[in-house]
Amino acid sequence: MEIVGSVPPEPGQAPPREPAGSAARRGSWRFTAPALPTSVPRARHGVRDLMRRQKVPLAGDRLDGLLLIVSELVTNAVQHAALLSPELTVEVSVGPAGVRVAVEDGHPYRPRPLVPDEERIGGRGLLLVQAVVDEAGGSYDVEHTPGGGKVVWASLPFAEEPAPTSPPRSR
Repeated sequence: MEIVGSVPPEPGQAPPREPAGSAARRGSWRFTAPALPTSVPRARHGVRDLMRRQKVPLAGDRLDGLLLIVSELVTNAVQHAALLSPELTVEVSVGPAGVRVAVEDGHPYRPRPLVPDEERIGGRGLLLVQAVVDEAGGSYDVEHTPGGGKVVWASLPFAEEPAPTSPPRSR
């Protein structure tokens, strides 16, 4: 994977103070893969390994959600865009408050979550992505690229630390 830069703070916001050593976790990584089914587990494992190597503070459930999102977005690119886009790009960006994953392909079709249907096999990938994003308090969207393709991305905040509980007061 190639490091292509760091993630700037949100527009209009000063960068937050970070704990010692956390700046090493920040950055963006991009890799390309063929639009083949074998790229799905490779992308998922690559992102998991990257999160571990960079010591990104994603709790177990949040990491599992991120990996599910990677699997679903890459699967969608493989299944629906491969004819026009034989290669896809996965980008992972780690910032001070969370992680963003994006999958880019050269197909112009903008995917939408399907209405749940018990009779349909498959077609629930974006519904799963939306559920993970909603539960985590993140966001996702689809953007067109200048070359006529699209980028489907999702961002998840780092899990918030539980509020400290104070001992009960004695009367």
